Amino acid sequence: MEFFKEGLPEPTPEYLKPTKFLDFDSPSVQEFAESTIDRAKTDIEKAVALYYAVRDSIRYDPYRIELEREIFQASNILARKAGFCLPKANLLAASARAVGIHAAIGLSDVVNHLCTERLRRLMGEKNLFLNHGYAVLYLNDKWVKAAPAFNIELCTRFHVLPTDFDGNSDALLQQFDSKGRHHMDYVRDHGIWSDFPYDHVVKSFRDFYPESFYDPGIRETVQQRFEEEQPLG
Repeated sequence: MEFFKEGLPEPTPEYLKPTKFLDFDSPSVQEFAESTIDRAKTDIEKAVALYYAVRDSIRYDPYRIELEREIFQASNILARKAGFCLPKANLLAASARAVGIHAAIGLSDVVNHLCTERLRRLMGEKNLFLNHGYAVLYLNDKWVKAAPAFNIELCTRFHVLPTDFDGNSDALLQQFDSKGRHHMDYVRDHGIWSDFPYDHVVKSFRDFYPESFYDPGIRETVQQRFEEEQPLG
């Protein structure tokens, strides 16, 4: 696996091959990619189509974070139809590679100023999201970042500005929401990886968050306690 803490990689065959996590050799991912690009002709048209398909057909769900390897496979999230930013980024990167677009994974730490109280409780009263993931795509001789995390239904419901992608500029989460409230800040860049860095992500999650953030059993207990504390009516 290649890793660039600073700078950008060369678009070598390393960024076109299938991996355990970017498993576009899976028939389901291949079919998803091919059916999505449909009549798109250029790489930018294909990348934009794939971006919106991943953004909006896979529901964003930060309440189902788990750390088993299969959770992060592109084929797995495609089957589940819901997940958080990291598996969604893997699906976009895998789908891009499936149609011949060089793709990588980018990671950054972000602060969500509008984090729900329920999610904050699961995170140990934190609002810092470690290793927020996005795809990095090579288009028109340059790398661009594309974060397909928040689906359009979620954006509408919570007044979050949707992150749009034109294939020419970075598409990252918005700093402010549609009401002008401070929403998201990128506070640390972890660089670019040629494959999903599973060990790095899992170690940092285990070191920083309580088990309620990523262990389904403990999460359910904490959520039940939180719901019992809410006022009736």
